[in-house]
Amino acid sequence: MFTGIIEHSGTIESLAVHNDGGRVTIHTPNIAASLAVSNSIAVNGCCLTVVTLDKERFSADLSGETVRKTSFGTDSQGLKVGSRVNLERPLTAGQEFGGHFVLGHVDGVGYVNNLRREGDNWWYGVKVPEGFARYIVPKGSITIDGISLTVARWGNSIAEIAVIPFTYEHTNISDRKVGDAVNLEGDILGKYVERRLEAPNAASESQPALTRARLLEEGF
Repeated sequence: MFTGIIEHSGTIESLAVHNDGGRVTIHTPNIAASLAVSNSIAVNGCCLTVVTLDKERFSADLSGETVRKTSFGTDSQGLKVGSRVNLERPLTAGQEFGGHFVLGHVDGVGYVNNLRREGDNWWYGVKVPEGFARYIVPKGSITIDGISLTVARWGNSIAEIAVIPFTYEHTNISDRKVGDAVNLEGDILGKYVERRLEAPNAASESQPALTRARLLEEGF
């Protein structure tokens, strides 16, 4: 599990993808030495497993699902060799929880609609796919490329975030251009609420209704 507080960045050194998966190698001398093979790490919000490692870089395998659901598989609008990526190691016991619950399970891809400066801050707008819109809550949390952000404005399928200078300078938001693909993950708390509200209907389809006669049959 992650928090969406970006610790470091890295650069994609090699990337090979196909319909069934692929592999990415990321150059990140600042944290490579602190990793270990089989560790998890979030790369632009994607939870990946380190499979090879040296003092300056690590490699991770990409499943077919990862390629299909994330910006690793979006061709010219997505990640490519030379792209800077946000990196976060998993939360450990006793560590400050500074963002929100981030699983690293990307729901889908959005596209940058705007990035404009206003005073010392920036307005960062991302157009989200229709199926993801139900997870958008004004003033609620959203994960974009692994960054824990707060939705400041919402309308016309565009989530806008007010980005402070520190976040702009210490993540790859500063690299973003209109049309770029970004990874989206909705707040897991909202997903659990959604599933709980769906549960009674799901149960009624697979189980007989609870009636007085049924209770008597069961010995109540």
